[in-house]
Amino acid sequence: MPKLNENYLQLKDSYLFSEIAHRTAAYSEKHPDKPVIRLGIGDVTRPLCECAIKALHESVDEMGQSATFKGYGPEQGYAKTRDAIAAYYKRNGVEVDADAIFISDGAKSDTGNITELFGHDNVILIPDPVYPVYVDSNTMCGNKVTYISGNADNDFLPMPDHSQHVDVIYICSPNNPTGACYNKEQLKEWVDYALENEAVILYDSAYEAFISDPELPRSIYAIEGARKCAIEFCSLSKTAGFTGTRCGYTVVPKELVFTSSDGRKMSLNAMWNRRQSTKYNGTSYIVQNAAAAIFSEEGIKECQENLNYYKKNAKVIADTLTELQIPFYGGIHSPYIWFECPNGMDSWTCFDYLLENIQVVGTPGAGFGENGKNYFRLTSFGTYESTVEAMNRFKKLFAK
Repeated sequence: MPKLNENYLQLKDSYLFSEIAHRTAAYSEKHPDKPVIRLGIGDVTRPLCECAIKALHESVDEMGQSATFKGYGPEQGYAKTRDAIAAYYKRNGVEVDADAIFISDGAKSDTGNITELFGHDNVILIPDPVYPVYVDSNTMCGNKVTYISGNADNDFLPMPDHSQHVDVIYICSPNNPTGACYNKEQLKEWVDYALENEAVILYDSAYEAFISDPELPRSIYAIEGARKCAIEFCSLSKTAGFTGTRCGYTVVPKELVFTSSDGRKMSLNAMWNRRQSTKYNGTSYIVQNAAAAIFSEEGIKECQENLNYYKKNAKVIADTLTELQIPFYGGIHSPYIWFECPNGMDSWTCFDYLLENIQVVGTPGAGFGENGKNYFRLTSFGTYESTVEAMNRFKKLFAK
């Protein structure tokens, strides 16, 4: 009998969304006359923009002709796509080398797989509440996780403890689930802290396209020194609606060089390149062409129309919570709204209360960590009409 990876026994059951689906289905079966509005899903609902659709069609046609057919592509990504992303960074005031960019099928895969570059005796710092992949991927490979607390006292933007040594730091900004967003001064403190500790920041910027304030950083590489200490993950899932199309990218600067136990230099860029070349056959040519189109000026303009739609929904939710005097975070530079459960409820009690009384479904904060147990996440990815209706129901339920 083979010895199995018993670290999997340490994983908590991934019950959150299955439990949400179970409770919602049971309610709908019992009350078929009461339509449920779902504002818990983190998936997009708007269709792909015209630029992406055109590029997809053109690429499919190319694959049907011998002269333009593509087989295996470069594991790192086609130059056209990497150059388009580098140009996108440059338009946002950040210099990133194209050969530091690796195209993938999404940020979730890369944030999980990146653990392979690090040993198992590191001090790994992860915020709570948090995107569950960070914790689970480290648990799967036997890594010990240390938590840093995000809470109302620090506006869910925890800052480093300079008396504590760490080796790997996870940061998500704008944050999932809280919607909180670090400013430049706060990120500079994190970068300085990483440099002091010779640590690596794993920076998830999947929601950077929702940032509208030019003073807020959309990339950690807007911060001096970050190329020496940070890997950045990004995704087209929310930027361009690619949740089903699948494309993301990871930036691993060549400045990320560390010393092995026997004194040899090890480049994280070279290691990630070796890992991808060994274990990944590359994102499809068709999808990469669509991604390159997204990063054109016209593509960004078209995607922004969809982002504005979701932002409009977020404003409806935020305005309603403000009117009802329910404390919340996010909703401005993020598609997520993280509110304090009213009347002292815990998050699962709040879930049942909203479902039973106004047929609105969200996500209990307890699914994101201990600090989420009295908070609740709503998303702006529904239709405008359903969002307005949901908030009208909120007003009737919570009006003082």
